[in-house]
Amino acid sequence: MRKALMTLALLALAGLGLAQKCETNRTLVFADYDWESARVHNRIAQFILEKGFGCKTDALPGTAIPLNTGLGRGDIDVSMEIWYNLSRDVIDKLESEGKIQRIGVNFPDAVQGWFVPTYVIKGDEKRGIKPMAPDLKSVFDLPKYKELFRDPEEPSKGRFYNGVLGWFAEKANTKKLQAYGLDQHYTNFRPGTGDALVAAIASAYERGRPIVFYYWGPTWVLGKYDLTMLEEPPYDPEVWNELIEKENPTRACAFPLETVYIAVNTRLIKEAPSVVEFLKKYRTSNELTSKLLAYMLDNRASEEETALYFLRNHQDVWTKWVPAEVAERVKRAL
Repeated sequence: MRKALMTLALLALAGLGLAQKCETNRTLVFADYDWESARVHNRIAQFILEKGFGCKTDALPGTAIPLNTGLGRGDIDVSMEIWYNLSRDVIDKLESEGKIQRIGVNFPDAVQGWFVPTYVIKGDEKRGIKPMAPDLKSVFDLPKYKELFRDPEEPSKGRFYNGVLGWFAEKANTKKLQAYGLDQHYTNFRPGTGDALVAAIASAYERGRPIVFYYWGPTWVLGKYDLTMLEEPPYDPEVWNELIEKENPTRACAFPLETVYIAVNTRLIKEAPSVVEFLKKYRTSNELTSKLLAYMLDNRASEEETALYFLRNHQDVWTKWVPAEVAERVKRAL
């Protein structure tokens, strides 16, 4: 009986080994963009493909334009983060030529907006912080709180921390300040770098000081800090286009929520349909991704270590993306 059981176990293991063979012998190459969220998602998908599907993977580092072009040429097989509205012309062209295809949504709720620490509105009893602006809800409430956000270099006004000079968002925010009539009450402060903007936010937050600023997600900033996004008029395509196109617009609205897609070179669809099916089901959120980036920062973890943290602690999420036998192989590899 014991010998028979051992034989069955060996046969089962052999069967699992056969099932682990990838549909393609090629190394599957991921677009390793120069922002952390994309690289963390790459490492998660790569681990699942390597350990669960038996595929070989690699990642090519670079910036969005050359990597998206490489996706179209077939030098790259997978992009885990296509920010469509930031590269619409390139993506539309590659899709119309049949070179790439968006097959799924990584996260549907990438945000941009104006934020304050939540303790500014609600206080923080644990930190001994009392509410500073309990009625602050909207950008239109900011004029009455300009003294709270006083600019040390121009004390008659508050300071709004914008994006870096030249960023698309910085230009939009500058026009928003004018359209909302806030340029009379706030200085348009533009840090020299993205790191300088983060440093200003982190410094204010750690000291429990008031600050109003532009930011976006998913980022570790949104994952680590308790922030409240100020209300604006709801996104309206007509108002938004007017804001972007006119030199001195009189109306403005909230940034659109950004849907961030997963795309592949179309060769992969025929070559490895099971891989593509997995990528179609891959889905996270702005909140989850931001928390992973916060974990990465707080623990000084690498992208690979952050991917393992996700796979170990969020099995309820990723096991829905793959067949049960693939999930079991990934769990054993962990």
